Amino acid sequence: MPYKICITGSIIVILMLWNKSHFQMKRVLFFLCCSVFAFTSINAQDPHFSQFFSSPLTLNPALTGKFDGNFRIAGNYRDQWPAISKTFVTSTFSIDAPILTSRIQEIDALAVGVMAMNDRTANGILKSNFISASVAYHKGLDEDGLQQLGFGFQGSYGNHKMDGFALKFEDGLTANGTWATSPTEPINQQVIGVNYFDFNAGLLYNGSTDGFNNFYLGASMYHINRPKYNFQGGFYTLNPRLTLHSGGYLPVGEYKTLHLSALHSRQAGAFETVVGGAVAFNVNYDEENPTSFYAGLWSRFNNQTDALIPYLGFEFADFRIGATYDVNISSLKSASQSRGGLEVSLIYIKRPPGKKGIPCPKF
Repeated sequence: MPYKICITGSIIVILMLWNKSHFQMKRVLFFLCCSVFAFTSINAQDPHFSQFFSSPLTLNPALTGKFDGNFRIAGNYRDQWPAISKTFVTSTFSIDAPILTSRIQEIDALAVGVMAMNDRTANGILKSNFISASVAYHKGLDEDGLQQLGFGFQGSYGNHKMDGFALKFEDGLTANGTWATSPTEPINQQVIGVNYFDFNAGLLYNGSTDGFNNFYLGASMYHINRPKYNFQGGFYTLNPRLTLHSGGYLPVGEYKTLHLSALHSRQAGAFETVVGGAVAFNVNYDEENPTSFYAGLWSRFNNQTDALIPYLGFEFADFRIGATYDVNISSLKSASQSRGGLEVSLIYIKRPPGKKGIPCPKF
């Protein structure tokens, strides 16, 4: 079972006991979070974003450079289960750009990108940091370049750090409800860190029928090399994550555009499916430099409908801002108070003035 799912179960227990104990139950969460590392066969699971479409380099390395412009900067921030302070907080920053444009025919593109990710679990007791570099090539399949096939590769360096000074263990709980140093846990009062290298790859088909619409289909696999690392005497495997994703946009009125996207991802026995869409309203009625307001809804499914994800976005000049809030409607809604996760994204694409390129996946 992925360790984040294990921690989820611990969180639910804490919520149910929170009002029934005179002890500092929030501290027990720290013990439970650490206890999942006592097993030697745990499989880790990746952080994920509800706005998967706004985090291109965590979705598919083949999305590197897949935009209309000179370079792209993207940032994402997610606070999952805000009913419990700082349970899972994930943030990313990436920049990618086409290169060698004067040496490659106009309907093709070669691009490179770098990305940094930080994931903090249990109020920072477990910290994970990643740095990635990616490269992708997009080959035009017709004379206008409206159909393209791209492939990308990504190498990553990962670091996990467990702060034993912040952990509280069961045998450290005194009779009067205070905490003392655990006499038996070796991780107590020390910081343990592990590092590993990772390899990811992906494919992407991108098309347009008239230069004004777009549709795409992609597949990616992360952790192809199944990196292993040692955490306090136990070996843990980062299992491959396979993702299929698709989407597109098309005009549905004189100043409105419909955007649709979907994702299905599997890793270590866990899976999720996210589908939905949004309508973009051109509020300044300018087709060349639109200022657009987005409103939409996505849904996430596991074995059941897990969450509804309303989306609001705003696009102006070269900036695009998006915000979602997961509304938990699964069986966990009582414990989580129906709160899933607040997420915001910001994308900046520097575009040359007066130039319209090949339609690309948007968001």
